Amino acid sequence: MKTDSTPAVGFMNYAGEPPKNYERYFVPTIGTAWATALLEVAGLSRGERVLDVACGTGVVTRRASELVGPEGNVAGLDVNPGMLAVARSVCPTSIEWHEASGESIPCPDASFDVVTCSLGLQFVPDRSAAMREIHRVLADGGRVATATVGPTPPVFEILAQALARHVSPEVAGFMRHTFSLHEHQELRDLAEGAGLRSVSVQSKPLRVILPPPSEFLWQYVHSTPLAGPVGEIGEDARAALERDVTTAWHTFLDGDALRLDVNAVLTTARK
Repeated sequence: MKTDSTPAVGFMNYAGEPPKNYERYFVPTIGTAWATALLEVAGLSRGERVLDVACGTGVVTRRASELVGPEGNVAGLDVNPGMLAVARSVCPTSIEWHEASGESIPCPDASFDVVTCSLGLQFVPDRSAAMREIHRVLADGGRVATATVGPTPPVFEILAQALARHVSPEVAGFMRHTFSLHEHQELRDLAEGAGLRSVSVQSKPLRVILPPPSEFLWQYVHSTPLAGPVGEIGEDARAALERDVTTAWHTFLDGDALRLDVNAVLTTARK
């Protein structure tokens, strides 16, 4: 019999390597929604050369490969070797992979027609350096399209507050970082400061239907750097975390599923 201190779904049910969990749980819901929004504004054409920065497990990269076709050329770049290992296992063999940071792209000048970046720019320590590198590897007239997210929607604000209470404020900082790059002027300044022109920033409201609250909570935790610190707090603390979060999330239920209303912030520019 389940007691109040026993999680309804359980942290351990989703244990495993975060990159594999990211591909299994995050990509089909949030990752795919952002990839779709980003590629709509990127407007890829057959034969183009594309670099996907902070590619993760490659949801944008593999879609880009389909759009540019065999005449095109697609590369993915990520600093996390685990993410790249999963990307290689699920993506076409024609894609080139680079283990590197967006701050130091190991590609020649003017080697791409388009650079994309979905849900990654906010995590690059030096965003300005990354934008300068994107400018460098773009051909004249080439374009960049990035997708970030924010401001923090209530669903994730609830999670951030619960993490601060039950784990630590420092761990909750991951959530703040996730939604830290959404102000239009900041994004314009980043692009223009790197020498890009024709900068456009728009917020596109998205509604994403997620799994039921207990399932999504642990799927998300295990797909992110939260898995380690949450795993260290003990079963009773995790049960309290789950209880607090899922109770508050009931406001956002759509049937049994969790409804997420959030902005995709889409920035486009040209060299």
